[in-house]
Amino acid sequence: MGLEMLTSRWLKRVTLAFIMREATRKDNSRLAGFLVDPRRALWKLSLPILGGMAIHTLYSVVDMIFVSWVGPDAVAALAFNMPLVFFAYGITMGLSAGVTAVVALAIGSKDKVRADNTAEHAVVLGLLVGLVLTAAGLTWGPQILFALGATGEINSIAWSYFQVISWGLTFSVLSAFFRGILTGEGDTMRPMAILGLGMVLNIIFDPIFIFGLDMGVRGAAMATMISQAIVFVVFIYIIFHRKSTFVEFRLRHFRYRPAIMLSILKIGLPSSVSFMIMSVGGATFNKILSTYSHHAVAAYQIANRIEMLSFMPIIALSTGCVTLVGMFYGAGEYGKLRDIIRYTMVRAVMIGVAAFVLIYPFAPQIMMLFRPNAEILDYGVSYLRVIAFAFPLVPIGMISGRVMQGLGKGLPVLILTTLRVLGLSAPLALYFAYSLHKPVEWIWYAMLISVVVAAATGITWLLVSLRQAEQGPHPAAPATEAPQPVVEAAG
Repeated sequence: MGLEMLTSRWLKRVTLAFIMREATRKDNSRLAGFLVDPRRALWKLSLPILGGMAIHTLYSVVDMIFVSWVGPDAVAALAFNMPLVFFAYGITMGLSAGVTAVVALAIGSKDKVRADNTAEHAVVLGLLVGLVLTAAGLTWGPQILFALGATGEINSIAWSYFQVISWGLTFSVLSAFFRGILTGEGDTMRPMAILGLGMVLNIIFDPIFIFGLDMGVRGAAMATMISQAIVFVVFIYIIFHRKSTFVEFRLRHFRYRPAIMLSILKIGLPSSVSFMIMSVGGATFNKILSTYSHHAVAAYQIANRIEMLSFMPIIALSTGCVTLVGMFYGAGEYGKLRDIIRYTMVRAVMIGVAAFVLIYPFAPQIMMLFRPNAEILDYGVSYLRVIAFAFPLVPIGMISGRVMQGLGKGLPVLILTTLRVLGLSAPLALYFAYSLHKPVEWIWYAMLISVVVAAATGITWLLVSLRQAEQGPHPAAPATEAPQPVVEAAG
């Protein structure tokens, strides 16, 4: 028996040593490939992310288009849900970005064990976040919708949507965390394909549930929830059944390590809070606009979906840049780091200019896709034609914050968002609406002013952070995360 135990342990150690060598080989190959051609690597990472972002945004766009056939009150009810959905989405994406950054930093520092442990902690964190969001939505949903300005029949319709969405939040949260893990290791194609499957299913299910089963707005939520549940199942199959990811999961041997969880939270939580602040800002604007008309709320949310479609390429570039910044910074390649930041910033601003040229003159035609009545059309066109001037400036603030996130600093994203939303746009909008009694266009001016200030602040902060990063210590992963704990866990 003693010989068998020694042989078993020896075989186990030999097997683990082989796995670690293979993982290191793949790790070095991927990082080396990114270092050879960073610009190509940026597009290789960003284009699949763009597909994934397009798919996620199209969920709400498709729902809005189909619901618009039900009637303007249905569109208004769905519009009141958008800040709440974005709140949950923001928490998820912020923490997921933290997972991406920590995984990328570990890979850049050639610490496979830390990358694996980060992925395991991400799954546990995702499950906890999903359950908390579901419980909160089901418990306080109607009251929150009322506080946001959804009253009477609009509140009832809005709650019929949010109640169903709340049940599916855990699926959505965990899927986002799985996507964050894969993005951190440089794999963006498969998440895009999986999310694409969910989008196709949502498009198929929407008319079935909304019109075929005569469920109206609630049917749109059912279509979204079911498609997201299927996406979750596919992620589970690929990651845990096929085990085809670079990082490895050993959840039954999971050991909580505060340092890893704190690393994720340190980078991701400020980003989550920044998304939450944007959600609060959106809810505030909904409340202000509801004093003009419920149709103003509907127009704002429709136009905001169009705005998000315009920003998707910029968000994709900034997300791909986070992975490269984390890896290059972890590897101490500061020349490559500065080059990819400049390249990303210039291309993103060019995209913003193109979006302005496309949307400003064609705003009425774009709004007509949502079958608006005359009032919703007027409000929506006025919003798009004011906010379009912000399109070339948004990339500057957005990429500045995300680059600093890749450098391991999550706080700048939070501060820049707080400045833009709570420090400027929301207070200015309240002042214009309630003190000066200005028309609705002044709400849009408040948003534009805040973007200008945030962009100037962000680029200045980024330049200072880059100088500090190059002069500071190399961000090598802690030596305490050695391979030995993996051997113990397997045993």
